[in-house]
Amino acid sequence: MKGKRYFVHPSSYIDDGVVIGDGTRIWHFCHIQSGARIGRNCVLGQNVNIGNNVQIGDFVKIQNNVSVYTGVVLEDYVFCGPSCVFTNVRNPRSEIVRHHLYEKTLVKRGATIGANATIVCGITIGRYAFIGAGAAVISDVPDYALMVGIPAKQKGWISRHGHRLLNPDAEGIMVCPESGWRYKEVEPAVVRCLDWPEDEPLGGSK
Repeated sequence: MKGKRYFVHPSSYIDDGVVIGDGTRIWHFCHIQSGARIGRNCVLGQNVNIGNNVQIGDFVKIQNNVSVYTGVVLEDYVFCGPSCVFTNVRNPRSEIVRHHLYEKTLVKRGATIGANATIVCGITIGRYAFIGAGAAVISDVPDYALMVGIPAKQKGWISRHGHRLLNPDAEGIMVCPESGWRYKEVEPAVVRCLDWPEDEPLGGSK
């Protein structure tokens, strides 16, 4: 892609009307459909399909064999594991056209979706939530929630560094074993990091 400030492998196809941010890398056999907007410094692995008008933030990583369908929004720093699945219609039928019924799915900043997980449309996955491999998510997910199983159920809280938060002290403080940052459930089902601004990236890059 001479003259471009991003990389697209020659085997991939980019439709007209696509916006791709600086530093983004799009690897083998991808298809980016018209109207899609992909932010800066993203990585799209092999055989990724981005649907029409999909919005993807900065520093997003999408692993092999993922289709991000129309109606899905991925905020900054989202990680999509290999072969995870998004949907955009709850009751699809081949005989009935339901393009006008696409539902919005929002994956908020820093969330991780594990390999082979399925995300039912019309829900929101909170900031820094962690969806375990193979999980089927059918309802909204709080910030920092750890979700596993079919259907997915919350199994606790997880830090921004991806560690399960255990053993709260007498004040309800939970500590990430990697960073030492403190987390607290400030109200039912609402966890906050007490030691790092939630809009500031871990590595300091912007």
